[in-house]
Amino acid sequence: MRKLLLLLLITLGAAFAAPARTSGLPFNLDSIANMGKFPRFVIKVYDWGDRFFNGYDSVYVDRTHTSFNVKLSSESWSDLYNFDLPEGKAIRIVSDPATSMGLSLSYLALTIGYDINVSRYFGGPDRTRKRFNFGFNCSLFAFEYYNVHNDGDTHITRFGEKNDTEKMRIDFKGIDMHTQGFDTYVFFNQMKYSQAAAFKYGRIQKRSAGSFYAGVSYFHNSYKFDFSNLPAEMLQQLPDTWDNYSYAVNTDNFCLRLGYGYNWVLNRHWLVGISESPVLGLQSGRITGDTRAQSASLSNRFRISLVWNNGHWFAGVIGNADQGLIYNKRQAFINSDLSFNACIGYRFNLW
Repeated sequence: MRKLLLLLLITLGAAFAAPARTSGLPFNLDSIANMGKFPRFVIKVYDWGDRFFNGYDSVYVDRTHTSFNVKLSSESWSDLYNFDLPEGKAIRIVSDPATSMGLSLSYLALTIGYDINVSRYFGGPDRTRKRFNFGFNCSLFAFEYYNVHNDGDTHITRFGEKNDTEKMRIDFKGIDMHTQGFDTYVFFNQMKYSQAAAFKYGRIQKRSAGSFYAGVSYFHNSYKFDFSNLPAEMLQQLPDTWDNYSYAVNTDNFCLRLGYGYNWVLNRHWLVGISESPVLGLQSGRITGDTRAQSASLSNRFRISLVWNNGHWFAGVIGNADQGLIYNKRQAFINSDLSFNACIGYRFNLW
């Protein structure tokens, strides 16, 4: 009986964890349904859940008919931080691009993999960037969790007057940043539009289509910029409200995420996808130079992809641009996270 219950739970979980239905499952659902009334009821619930959460119009979208894929990928990223300060002052900090390469194996919604920072072996930055991402995507809705810790070498390319055209490049190591949060949102045209086709390689978009989507977003920001090691003439240009020549953010953000995605099918092999999503809400916590306990939270998330499918083989490039704004009457801070991912992979079944 324990084995039967375990089998039924795995069956139900697989229905909501992957776009494929039964083609990749290592057991026959009809055989389970024939075991009795309760197993038959569970399979009926499975079928309803599969239709409700993973239903699609086969004229526009198709599944991959596989449950496994192996993927070799490379990702490059860079960060940009801009401060707009009182009295016409500005600070701009940029990081050198860093690149990692990795190999991953996926079964349904479960993925295991490993990647390394290869840029350090070719004279690039040896930066500390720890990142964990978890994504769950079906036809009806998506859930994304992220946890990013970033510090290391960056460069100050502007410090002082906004209109000063003098070029500078000052090494700066005073950054310690940590962000974690989640987004969950529902697609309004899920029968014809598949986000997984453009950004997860989990569906095949057959005809061009788009969809609005909406949901909720929560994230915690912990930023610290310590400028105390800069020369005294530079420190004098920082705002008086910055204690110990530092700027810090420690906030919780509760937001609505509104967006639109569209997939252009160029031919049966090529797809271009875009997704644009403002994130608007309330932030609560401590921000250097801001005496308010609560204020508006503003950010934006943009993605674009080019995907190639040819039988079991697939490849793609995905660009991400995430930006956040922290603003009051005296100062504004904009952080931008830019990344570029390229991969090639192979889909298959083992049973």
